[in-house]
Amino acid sequence: MSIFEKESTILATCPKGLPPHLNREMQALGMDQTKELFNGVLASGTLADCMRLNLHLFTAHRVLWELGEIKAPDADRLYSGLLALPWEDILDPDGYFSVSAAVTNETVNDTRFAAVRVKDAVVDRLRKKTGRRPNSGPDKSRACLHLHWLDDSAVIYLDTTGEPLPKRGYRRRPHRAPMQESLAAACLMAAHWPKKAAEGQHFVAPMCGSGTLAIEAALMGLNRAPGILRDNFGFMHLTGYDPDAWQTLRDEASKVRAKGIEGSIIATDHDPEAIEAARHNARAAGVEHVIEFDVCDFSETDVPEGPGLVMLNPEYGRRLGDEKALEPVYSAIGDFFKQSCRGYWGYIFTGNLVLAKKVGLRTTRRIPFFNAKIECRLLEYEMYSGTRKQRT
Repeated sequence: MSIFEKESTILATCPKGLPPHLNREMQALGMDQTKELFNGVLASGTLADCMRLNLHLFTAHRVLWELGEIKAPDADRLYSGLLALPWEDILDPDGYFSVSAAVTNETVNDTRFAAVRVKDAVVDRLRKKTGRRPNSGPDKSRACLHLHWLDDSAVIYLDTTGEPLPKRGYRRRPHRAPMQESLAAACLMAAHWPKKAAEGQHFVAPMCGSGTLAIEAALMGLNRAPGILRDNFGFMHLTGYDPDAWQTLRDEASKVRAKGIEGSIIATDHDPEAIEAARHNARAAGVEHVIEFDVCDFSETDVPEGPGLVMLNPEYGRRLGDEKALEPVYSAIGDFFKQSCRGYWGYIFTGNLVLAKKVGLRTTRRIPFFNAKIECRLLEYEMYSGTRKQRT
């Protein structure tokens, strides 16, 4: 039996705040027995299932497949346990692999030492069984292993992803501190965008920066698998990988992809360089044809008649003095919602709830997320429909 056909535990990782959205994604892909963790979702499946997850998941960072759990009170026991695993059935003895590690063990004070012991066990086993040895280093573009070592329990995973999934391959021109793709996708899911896109509603992204929110909204609206943009994953460098099986998955994903969407997706920014970057990134993602770009202040964004949703990611004011300077911006967002977004759902992603009070509107939800280590909220506002105020 090929290793791709064996069943084991799958751990799809993600930042705090994203597991509920990742869990729903995995269940929609047929992973019916899942368990949410604080930074990921557990399931059961094969490496072939991991290939499908890597292709379709928007909110995951990595898809890990468990190779084994070892009782390892110290590094010597870790080494001997790993040495017993059949690496000759998993890795190319003439290839290359990398090792990452997360370690909480009183005998080890450096994760790099643990990673080296993993590397030693793999290389020694392959040398003994094949007479050859692979190279190893930090490059994530080939086969990848991950060690999770807590106290005396060490779990070794195949990292089937390699470079993290948020690196879709389209953001070739970043602009200022862009929102990570997986976080943008989770915000859209929290706002029920995929469903609203199917209903023909509009999506408006003022302050679009490099275009991440608009591009992720377009990918979802077109039912396009985000992994289809990438040409390299960790699973492609494992023994038994079948390129034809991967192509079949890509072909199946392409068949259900829509050519266009009924509603409008609009992205604006006052900075021409931001719009240039956003256009370039949308082109790389293959969604430029469904996004309307414009250079203007967010308050002058041309919002189509609803229904729809508008989502902004303003600065938070993390440095001394910034908060006071940003108060007029948040107040103007509230005015923009009231004057130009009747019939819409409005969303503000922010890490500063003091500034959020300046919006002057009552929230209907405050959805917790994390942007790196910053605790944030996606604030939701309902703008009731009525006569839209006409601009002069």
